[in-house]
Amino acid sequence: MAEHLKTGWPQRVERQQEVIDTVSRILSEVEQEGGPAIRRWSARLDQWEPDSFVVSAAEIKAATVDDDLAAHLEFARSQVESFARAQRATLTDLETETLPGVVLGHRHLPVAKVGSYSPGGRYPLIASSIMTVTVPKVAGVDTVVAVAPPRDAAGIYGPQLYTMNLAGADVILCLGGVQAFAALAFGIEDVPPVDLVVGAGNAYVAEAKRQLFGTVGIDLLAGPTEVAVIADESADARLVAADLLGQAEHGPNSPALLVTTSRSFGTAVIAEVERWLAGDWPTVEVAGAAWREHGTVVVCESREEAIEISDSYAPEHLEVQTSDDEWYAANLRNYGSLFIGPEATVAFSDKSIGTNHVLPTGRAGRYTGGLWVGKFLKTVTYQRLTADGARSIAPSTAAIADAELMYGHALTARLRAP
Repeated sequence: MAEHLKTGWPQRVERQQEVIDTVSRILSEVEQEGGPAIRRWSARLDQWEPDSFVVSAAEIKAATVDDDLAAHLEFARSQVESFARAQRATLTDLETETLPGVVLGHRHLPVAKVGSYSPGGRYPLIASSIMTVTVPKVAGVDTVVAVAPPRDAAGIYGPQLYTMNLAGADVILCLGGVQAFAALAFGIEDVPPVDLVVGAGNAYVAEAKRQLFGTVGIDLLAGPTEVAVIADESADARLVAADLLGQAEHGPNSPALLVTTSRSFGTAVIAEVERWLAGDWPTVEVAGAAWREHGTVVVCESREEAIEISDSYAPEHLEVQTSDDEWYAANLRNYGSLFIGPEATVAFSDKSIGTNHVLPTGRAGRYTGGLWVGKFLKTVTYQRLTADGARSIAPSTAAIADAELMYGHALTARLRAP
């Protein structure tokens, strides 16, 4: 029976009525009024009311970073692009003759227009632009509209704007939060509505995506960032503690979970977390609050129970640091992305290793993976028949249609089997 040395991971994040109502009001006003409503809400929420929300070519050109950061950003972009191209290569079109004269197939067609949102808030997430602009461009998306909120009176945070352009954005908008997603869904100025919106954000952003689903496609509904580590006594307790706090710095509501088969190791990690927080942890106010409120340590009797516990949480990020990492990797089922071995820290994937950092939270890892090149592709089917092929299909089709009382369907089938 598993023992909880510390409990804090929320099992359910409740939707707040104030958030639901505010988002609904903004979206409704933008749908009805268009640009004036976007301008009104941008001024009210972000004190941002420029002549145009579309970032000009001159402004984009003026956004620069130092040479070292430019090289690192290009490294990250190339890694993400390379992995996305490798993923795309696994998605092949299909055509097969299932019966004489009956040819079936599918094609992978890219979405035409995508909206990519990069959050501002506490941290202006530069890497998000790489994840959500580069990948749809690899998929073959015609137009990617990149959006980020104003950082200050000058607009988008300079390195963020630079990275949007580096990643291949076709249009860049300076807008924040709900009004940004409304602009993407309904259009703004000369920018038409997109077909799919992607990218993370706060509770208002998640609710906006929830309410806009159907008007546009969405990637997933992401909540606070999560990290879990499965580790045993073979792991380095100080390193595990650092990895837990490293993700907890996202926000004071970010859960961090340790699952271990060793009680003494669990106790050691808790002690190391406290040492980090009492020492020189750089984001102690945020990470410390997250650990105090949402840190969890579970001691399991066996590795099988450790997998059962981990799968029940279905964490967004899951590290495995044990004496038998490959066994865990082969048997774990529910997670957003898996980090195998002590050298594979979540931060690598968050920023530059090549896998996408837009991942499922709130136990959504039970039924979906994260953002990838396939999300920007529609798998569509087709049929091609000869007269002989139609005659072989028609009798079953007509009989089933008759049984369903759909006599018009039956008639169209029998017309092809005289």
